[in-house]
Amino acid sequence: MLISIAWRNVWRNKLRSGIIITAITLGLIAGIFSTAVYEGMVIQRVDKVIMSELSHIQIHEPGFRNSMELTGFIPNAASIASKVDDIEGVEGVSNRIIVYSMVSSAETGAGVKITGIIPKEEKKVSNIHTKLVEGNYFGEDTRSKRIKPIVIGQKLAEKLKVHLGSKVVITLQDVNNNLTGAPFRVKGIFNTLSIVFDEGNVYVRYEDLRALTGLPDGAAHEIAILAMNNEMAEVLKPKVEAVAPGLEVLTWINLSPEMNYLNEAMDLYLYIFIVIILFALLFGIINTMLMAVLERTKEIGMLMAIGMNKLRVFVLIMYETVFLTLTGGLLGVILGALISIYFETHKIDLSLWAEGYMELGYDPFVYTSLEYGMLGNVTIMVLITGVLASIYPAWKALSYNPADALRIE
Repeated sequence: MLISIAWRNVWRNKLRSGIIITAITLGLIAGIFSTAVYEGMVIQRVDKVIMSELSHIQIHEPGFRNSMELTGFIPNAASIASKVDDIEGVEGVSNRIIVYSMVSSAETGAGVKITGIIPKEEKKVSNIHTKLVEGNYFGEDTRSKRIKPIVIGQKLAEKLKVHLGSKVVITLQDVNNNLTGAPFRVKGIFNTLSIVFDEGNVYVRYEDLRALTGLPDGAAHEIAILAMNNEMAEVLKPKVEAVAPGLEVLTWINLSPEMNYLNEAMDLYLYIFIVIILFALLFGIINTMLMAVLERTKEIGMLMAIGMNKLRVFVLIMYETVFLTLTGGLLGVILGALISIYFETHKIDLSLWAEGYMELGYDPFVYTSLEYGMLGNVTIMVLITGVLASIYPAWKALSYNPADALRIE
């Protein structure tokens, strides 16, 4: 009976109840949608780093990542790559030669990371070939077979003032510390929507860079491995270590700890954000229920005078507060979830601030990512908020003396 009375009492003042329910609903819609947007941004950023820059696992000679010395190569990289490719759960393996040096055009030059790749194998571990905005991915050069192909970032092309078909020169030191160089022709221009990456990376063919540096056949500085998914990387790591003894085997979490931290911190951020919203709404709920209690002072005094004990009065006020909170809370959770689900397949255009996002490596087009487990937790948090908000108004109702309350007009 108390439940039925409490539900009717919620709607005795429809305007006041409607306002607080609307506030709770809008607050939760904003909270859930915002967290879904930020979660989507983080997932896109992590996936971009993995697919464009790192892959899931990398193998190097110990100390190579710190020194980046040309002589820190893996001599039997081709053999190791073949063994890794046979491991269950590995989607692709690619050997890379890594050199930090200069690339220059007729106008200017820039320091860049030069990556020598086997195009067919690289397609299995990175998505650079899908990011081309001009040209092709190391296709046949019909104009000149003497000039080797190179694929560069769009920002670097703008910096060097080159375009498709332009000639650039790579200058570096070979394994014997001799200064050497060779001309390359721009065959493709990519845009990953990350200004820093696009301005600092170029790709050439493995064989072209191997010949230029003087590395032995089958050698590589880096073996990149793509797993079936992000979580699979840690599972595969010990298996890869078994076929690459004495080498440094690192997952994307080790290679980019800031990405892993961002991923973990976002989960905590989501709940902090929702708690702040509910905490702000808490005071509105308390205020609304205090108004309801004060308006019904005489009524509450009459109930206690005819025999309703204080516990039942306390429970009645608590029910009213929880119903008020849950009505708005459930509406907010459902509508927030539906809006977030919609934008999982419909992009949010942030191109107005594209330059700033791209400087940080984020895409200007975002898709939301809704954590369904969070919705259940938010519902529980809303219920707890309702219970907490009911305590003071219910205590206030119990403080009335029935005789004094009945005399109040």
